Amino acid sequence: MNKKSEEMAAWYKADAKPYDNAMQAEAEKYQLTLTKPPGALGQLESIATRFSAFQNTLKPALNKIDVVVMAGDHGVADEGVSAFPQAVTGEMVKNFATGGAAISVLCRAMGADLTVLNLGTVFELPEINGVEDLRIAAGTANFCQQAAMTQEQMHAALAAGQSVADKASTKGTQIFIGGEMGIANTTSAACVAARLLNKTPAELAGPGTGLDKTQIEHKAEVIERALAKHQTESAEDVLCAFGGFELVGLVGAYIRCAQLGIPVLIDGYITTAAALAAVAMNASIKPWLIASHQSAEPAHIMMLQALELQPLLDIQMRLGEGSGAAVVIPIIQSACTLQSQMASFAAAGVSEKID
Repeated sequence: MNKKSEEMAAWYKADAKPYDNAMQAEAEKYQLTLTKPPGALGQLESIATRFSAFQNTLKPALNKIDVVVMAGDHGVADEGVSAFPQAVTGEMVKNFATGGAAISVLCRAMGADLTVLNLGTVFELPEINGVEDLRIAAGTANFCQQAAMTQEQMHAALAAGQSVADKASTKGTQIFIGGEMGIANTTSAACVAARLLNKTPAELAGPGTGLDKTQIEHKAEVIERALAKHQTESAEDVLCAFGGFELVGLVGAYIRCAQLGIPVLIDGYITTAAALAAVAMNASIKPWLIASHQSAEPAHIMMLQALELQPLLDIQMRLGEGSGAAVVIPIIQSACTLQSQMASFAAAGVSEKID
């Protein structure tokens, strides 16, 4: 890494905000005073105590939700690894902004702020209300032929993620959800995960937007060629070689959110690959990451296990956009509300468990 790159990297190497283990321990004791058998609310109890630690209070709340969908195209789409044409990326950007996409519907339902970033669609888009145009390039390069992006482009994408996290902090955001859109981005994510986890293409290649068995085998062969071409060492090198602008933007957002003390709710396969890279670049962010669900993408579970994260749901989603994370928000809200509003045994006049 040259001197200029080292200077640009300085921000994402800074430690995350310290996680408040003492407050979590206090919240765990508080849970034992509430009118229920110990552990009766299952994972809802551990969710609530983590939010006590995030918010430094025994009575956490979750009302301010920030969702940012990042979009970018991938040159590896030229290898025939997706069931959809690249034009879909730009078309879906419009759909997010006009309210027709799944994440748009879910954000309206839960009252979340939704921001859409165009970090690099192949086709230049007209000005769209609700879309921030931060287009770095007309998609990444085909990483079967050359690196997906330059170091300068990688730093630009990281900085875009840093910026949205900074904006989230000024709004008092209590949880951040990053979504993504980019035809062929499961191939990009598979390459990133394969290199970071030392896994084979066959283990990481999945159906993506709906590939059949033969197409998945072809996808694995493409991944194998790409991995053979790029002998990467650092996580930054991995992102330059195989990343998408939207995936790298998520990496920047995750790191900056943790530095600012904003918990991150990870969605599915692509966003978890971004989390893997983010942790590889800055391990201090791990306590601020929450896994929302286990994707139907077969390799997703091994990525979550590598991060030591337990998903809250397994409902066979594989849409992306941040949609699986959004579905989990009411569960987290319920956990926080129960801890904040349930009566204690003493206050309710209810007898406690006999020792």
